[in-house]
Amino acid sequence: MIELTPFLNKKLNIPLYIQLYQYIKKEIEVGGIPSGTILPSIRYLSRHLHVSKNTVENAYQQLTAEGYTESRPRSGIKVLPLEKPLLPLRQLEGAIGLDSSRNGEKPAAAYDFKYGDIDLDHFPFKAWKRCLQEVLESGEPGVFMYGEYKGDQGLRIELSKYLFQARGVRCSPEQIVICSGTQHAIGLLCQLLSFRGRRVAAENPGYDGVRSVFLNHGYTVKPIGLEADGIDLSQLAESGAKLAYVTPSHQFPYGMVLPIQKRLKLLEWAHLNGAYIIEDDYDSEFRYQGQPIPSLKALDTKESVIYLGTFSKSFLPSVRMSYIVLPAVLSDRFREKLGRYSQSSSPILQRAMYLFMKEGHFERHIRKMKKVYQEKHKTLISAIDKHFGNRVEIVGQKAGLHIVIKVNHHADDFINKAEQHGVKVYPVANFWMNRDDSPQKAVMIGFGGLSEKEIEEGIKRLHKAWHEC
Repeated sequence: MIELTPFLNKKLNIPLYIQLYQYIKKEIEVGGIPSGTILPSIRYLSRHLHVSKNTVENAYQQLTAEGYTESRPRSGIKVLPLEKPLLPLRQLEGAIGLDSSRNGEKPAAAYDFKYGDIDLDHFPFKAWKRCLQEVLESGEPGVFMYGEYKGDQGLRIELSKYLFQARGVRCSPEQIVICSGTQHAIGLLCQLLSFRGRRVAAENPGYDGVRSVFLNHGYTVKPIGLEADGIDLSQLAESGAKLAYVTPSHQFPYGMVLPIQKRLKLLEWAHLNGAYIIEDDYDSEFRYQGQPIPSLKALDTKESVIYLGTFSKSFLPSVRMSYIVLPAVLSDRFREKLGRYSQSSSPILQRAMYLFMKEGHFERHIRKMKKVYQEKHKTLISAIDKHFGNRVEIVGQKAGLHIVIKVNHHADDFINKAEQHGVKVYPVANFWMNRDDSPQKAVMIGFGGLSEKEIEEGIKRLHKAWHEC
């Protein structure tokens, strides 16, 4: 049963039942009250609106007489489907907030190559629902309270096992801290490391969301350029920084994978300079070419690497769950300095995630999604080759859920033309410290949330837009 709260003006000459009838009729016509809805009972609505039962009954009778509703014994008043919209399309869109032109927004693109979207068609909703249901029915008081400050113990145990098997990371559950996203994790690290007012070296271009957190915590961000195989270590050495934020397994946004030789040199830099490296391993599960390369943390013998992982790409972004793996010395400092912080990630979701991993659902899901995304990746690369040939350059195609293509047009012009063809792609320039320093001829294409058919058609339309630039 829905809740109805119209404004009924007793000072008007229009009877109250007519006002109520007109309100419900309009809501049905514009879709505010969908077909199949059971309207509130006469008794309930008269109490809720402080009007007589006759007022409600007369309004309902008029709706039924005009075919908007029908009265069913022991079921109530049900809204019937309309044959067609009773308002002109533009008027209907305006009434229910769909007319994007009124607020200056462009209509949604039919083919949105947005980075960060994931495939929901293959998500194991039933298994996840069972885990949630089991937690809710467990009656354990702990999951309904604030939770442990580092996160659910069971989940941290499962994560320590998974990280060793999948990424070669050896750690104890005590070194793991559950967070509500990468930006939240960076915020905690900014406070933990106490480098306030000092500098952090960060890849340029790089993840602007993390950069914003550093700046908001008083850090000076020193941009470090990229080479063909990843971060420029000579610039890093000259930066004077004691903290570096990197994405070595799939550089964001350009996608190159830092080779093993450079990883070892990066670790050596940290050891010689008494520095820490924050390794953001945001989508390392999905790799399409070459042999798997261990995480930077797996190679770290001097406890210089702080490892960040997330469930946003491998599971669901809406779970808002990520984690930090701290060096042992920082784990102790975390307890002393941040141990009184409340856990930010829902204990209910954490316990459900623990069950999901413990029962093997997560591992099966990852295996399945590796195949699904590999096929999508293959379709994307094939479609670009088919429609563009050698007229564009593909960058970062070895891993992850997005690629970058370099075109011979200005990115903004290309993006605007693409939108006219119902396709949305995104500028890489936004990820540079200074947008004017970017090449201005590169766009990001995410493919996780689109089907293979949609990818093919989207690239076909993108090619048409390319011709019109």
